Amino acid sequence: MSKSLLADASLRLEKALKYVSISEDAIARLKHPKTSLSVSIPVRMDDGSLRIFQGHRVRYDDTRGPGKGGVRYHPNVNIDEVQSLAFWMTFKCALLDLPFGGAKGGITLNPKELSKQELERLSRGYIDAIADFIGPDVDILAPDVYTNDMIMGWMMDQYNIIQRKICPAVVTGKPLTMGGSKGRDTATGTGAFYVIHAMLSKFEQKPENTTIAVQGFGNAGSVVAELLFKAGYKIVAVSDSQGGIYAEKGLDIPSIKRHKEDNKNIKALYCQDSVCDMVEHLAVSNAELLNLKVDVLIPAALENQIMKDNAAQIQAKYIFEVANGPISSEADEILEQKGIYVFPDILVNAGGVTVSYFEWVQNRSGLYWRLTEVNERLKERMVTEAEKVWVIAREFDVSLRTAAYIHAIERLGEALDAKGTRDYYLNGITPKLIKK
Repeated sequence: MSKSLLADASLRLEKALKYVSISEDAIARLKHPKTSLSVSIPVRMDDGSLRIFQGHRVRYDDTRGPGKGGVRYHPNVNIDEVQSLAFWMTFKCALLDLPFGGAKGGITLNPKELSKQELERLSRGYIDAIADFIGPDVDILAPDVYTNDMIMGWMMDQYNIIQRKICPAVVTGKPLTMGGSKGRDTATGTGAFYVIHAMLSKFEQKPENTTIAVQGFGNAGSVVAELLFKAGYKIVAVSDSQGGIYAEKGLDIPSIKRHKEDNKNIKALYCQDSVCDMVEHLAVSNAELLNLKVDVLIPAALENQIMKDNAAQIQAKYIFEVANGPISSEADEILEQKGIYVFPDILVNAGGVTVSYFEWVQNRSGLYWRLTEVNERLKERMVTEAEKVWVIAREFDVSLRTAAYIHAIERLGEALDAKGTRDYYLNGITPKLIKK
């Protein structure tokens, strides 16, 4: 395999495997996606023309349960990216001790170029193409980049039509009126906030003295920024796809968020205004925001934002990855040498999949929880696993990312080895975690 996102992601696995003893069988399984599906989706456009879109769905591993992962709409979507994201989901679900495997999907397009009606036809066409590949006990969809609860509702409805029965648990992140869970729309940002607040306390970082920059003011980034603001942290910079703003004295995050929401076309799925059109500020690019001298940097946009070429310019003391894969493995090494603490994506942004699990459970049981109950369960799980990662990092003297993978691999290894290994059948040996 040529150097790719998946190959780069696999380097994190290799580093963690030095500290965990699992079978060769399990290692071999974890290095390759179980199933990858690519489909062509014909869509009748509003002008009567026919356009063909490329879609993908990958189920990386389902040893611990059905595949779980979002569906993104983005021009850069390709099979390598989707496989990489499914790889991360595998370890994320294991890290949070969820009974899921890792999966991911996507369609290659710029969704802002399509009308609402065209997006609905595309979303339903995607389900038509992959319906035999998914299901509540097989592979469960969720929103991701440029998809939302409305799109998930279309997808669930189309699956119901194909199956000729109501199957709410096939999709999470759907509207409340269709069986969605309270708190799911803000879960990724809320879960990230719980981890950030808990982990910063270990460094005696008082909120009022802590400056924060957030790259990506979308669903996750705006939520975590607002929660941090309300907790007393000083948010000095935020950005979206069009650019960013910086104010040394701090930004009023709720007003910025309201401005974006108020200026959104009521019939549109995507915000047309940019944060760079809002308040008095110093304009900064997304690249410049990453290099700001702040205490905390939160990449909450897309993958590969901090690479080998710009890692040396990062000045933040702590990085919390709300986006998936925003830092390359080469950049990781540079940041580690600089003494920067990087809290990995598979931990920090796991709030979304955790509440998706809660939604799936509610769909299966028919009993729905209050928002306070959802958030209490989310906080308990996120903080508990973050504390375990912190302890492992100190025990083995490794980075927080490696510690997170050690924790996840241990759980995955136990599940994979339970199916049987060469050593088990020959010698009755069950692999264990290597202790220092």
